[in-house]
Amino acid sequence: MTGMNAIDTQAARWIERGDREDWGAADQAELDAWLASSPAHAVSYLRLYDAWVRADRLAALRSANTEVESAPSRSWMLLMRVAAVFCIVAVAGVAALNYLRVPKDQLFSTPVGGRETIRLSDGTVIELNTNTSLRIRSRAENRIVMLDKGEAYFQVKHDARRPFVVQAMDGRVVDLGTKFAVRDGTDHLEVALVEGSARFVSAASKAKAALLTPGDVVVATADSMSVTKRSAQELANSLGWRRGVLVFDHTTLADAAAELNRYNREKIVIADPDVRRRIIGATIPVNGVEAFTRVAEKIFGVHVERSGSEIIISR
Repeated sequence: MTGMNAIDTQAARWIERGDREDWGAADQAELDAWLASSPAHAVSYLRLYDAWVRADRLAALRSANTEVESAPSRSWMLLMRVAAVFCIVAVAGVAALNYLRVPKDQLFSTPVGGRETIRLSDGTVIELNTNTSLRIRSRAENRIVMLDKGEAYFQVKHDARRPFVVQAMDGRVVDLGTKFAVRDGTDHLEVALVEGSARFVSAASKAKAALLTPGDVVVATADSMSVTKRSAQELANSLGWRRGVLVFDHTTLADAAAELNRYNREKIVIADPDVRRRIIGATIPVNGVEAFTRVAEKIFGVHVERSGSEIIISR
């Protein structure tokens, strides 16, 4: 921005007029009417008036030792003050322009039990699981996703010139043409590679990095990192949420209940330690709290009781 718009110019004229000795009630009434006619007028006037006052203070410092100001010097000072206002406005305009050029994060989130699919302009598809929040920052040199919480599945359109990076907790996944899932488990980060390849980098653990191939699952904590292999079926089961189901295969009731609780506001509480260790195998809808309790009652003969937003399972 190298100049002032029409409103700024008019506001500057009003400020200059107000500094004259012949300013009167009629002038004030005219100014009040102009300010009231548009919010933009008031904003411009207040902004420029602040700059005018700052310029006036500078002028006062320079003339502190001069008791009487001549007409030429007053004109010169007035000119300097107007120039100062224009400079401040120009600097503010440049700052605003630079601010607008900074890439803004796009925020996406899902509630408990919700899912959402995001399709980026480059062809990448991101599926958000329950209670998930992430930010996307797309720049000329790269594409960055910051997973703040939850779980997401990525089908990345590879572009060697613009790397695709997912950041979560203390880990970073760099795409090399991949389909993968990332889950923020509060105290650990899990990355499962379904297709292609990716590089996982941990900023916290001693084992700093790993090159992942299909079936690799990374689990990283604050002080450790491990890579295990899962079959295609195991990976498909872990991603059952994409189809709206949870697949439990030789899973303890405690773990199954914890997983269901991620998707539902009504929480399952297993009060008995022995019941918590029981093993279940079933495919249940993500909102299938009732189905889960029926299975537990039928197979294990447990007692189910409701208390507010909790379903308590005991012997």
